[in-house]
Amino acid sequence: MILSRRPDIERFLKFPDPQVRAAVIYGRDLGVVRDRGHELAARIVPNPDDPFDVSLLTDGDIDGDAARLEGELAAQSLMGGRRLVRLRMAAEKGSVDKLAAEALVRHAAGELNPDAFLLIEAGNLGRESAVRKAAEKAQQAAAIPCYEDEPGDVARLVREVLANDGVSLNADALAMFVARMPKERGVARQEIERLAMYLGPGRGAPATTADLEPFLGVEPEASLADAASDAFGGRLAEAQTGLRRAAQEGEAGPAAVRAIGMHLGRLRRTLTLAKAGAGLQEAAKASGVFWKNEREFLRQARTWTLPALDQLQPEVLAADKACKTTGSPDHLIAERLALTVAGRARRLGL
Repeated sequence: MILSRRPDIERFLKFPDPQVRAAVIYGRDLGVVRDRGHELAARIVPNPDDPFDVSLLTDGDIDGDAARLEGELAAQSLMGGRRLVRLRMAAEKGSVDKLAAEALVRHAAGELNPDAFLLIEAGNLGRESAVRKAAEKAQQAAAIPCYEDEPGDVARLVREVLANDGVSLNADALAMFVARMPKERGVARQEIERLAMYLGPGRGAPATTADLEPFLGVEPEASLADAASDAFGGRLAEAQTGLRRAAQEGEAGPAAVRAIGMHLGRLRRTLTLAKAGAGLQEAAKASGVFWKNEREFLRQARTWTLPALDQLQPEVLAADKACKTTGSPDHLIAERLALTVAGRARRLGL
């Protein structure tokens, strides 16, 4: 069976169905996969690190050894009670994928130790993955896809991790911090833990944006993001000023072109979500727009169109290639691209 809705996934991770004997947790963000794997493992056995109740395997352990995984699933717990067999697949390798799928089918059907639980953690399994298909089809197995964290997910993670150290942020500080977070959950968690140490465990009052500014610093990327927004808003002079300020702060042309491409990507995603029925403000938040930039971003989103963005995309790619191959001054290439974007924006009415 497939568990794709967040409430269903969270309910299963907290209270696993006793009839389910296997779960495949997969996704591009391995940090999310690992977090969910740890949570489920802790529900299956009292101590997920106990070598007597838990067998931890990698794809290297079962590649070429067809009997290894099924043997672990057939074995009884040395201490009595439930047993956990945990397989971590680093890559979608055909031979491993097939072996894992065959073992999952047999185990879900009750042919091996019914008191054992098979937990498979994998990367971004494609639709043709045998083990993914097997988990989706079997009623005694669960397929749990992990998608990239949305800003709301990151905010919840920040609150939970900081709370472990008695630290909290007010609403503005939380929004500022979430906007700077990397998308990969494992890296994001490290940043949150670093912030907790900086603010001091057991801090009483919630931290403010002023408390966070020394920790976050004034990043050159902020100048580039502002410059990209100015370009898409039709403000060429301001965009050029931002690009030159970022250059003085050490950011070269390729980073400026990348910032313009990222802003284009946010606009494209926002308009795509809005076309699918989402409210424009909701779509902007889902695209990772920082709340302080929301008003200007929405102004642009109401004017730019998907066809206009599609026409601009090849020029962004060409500028990125030119920065890396032509030998021309890359800051001039970035400024020329900003001029093109701002010109298109003005013709659209911005």
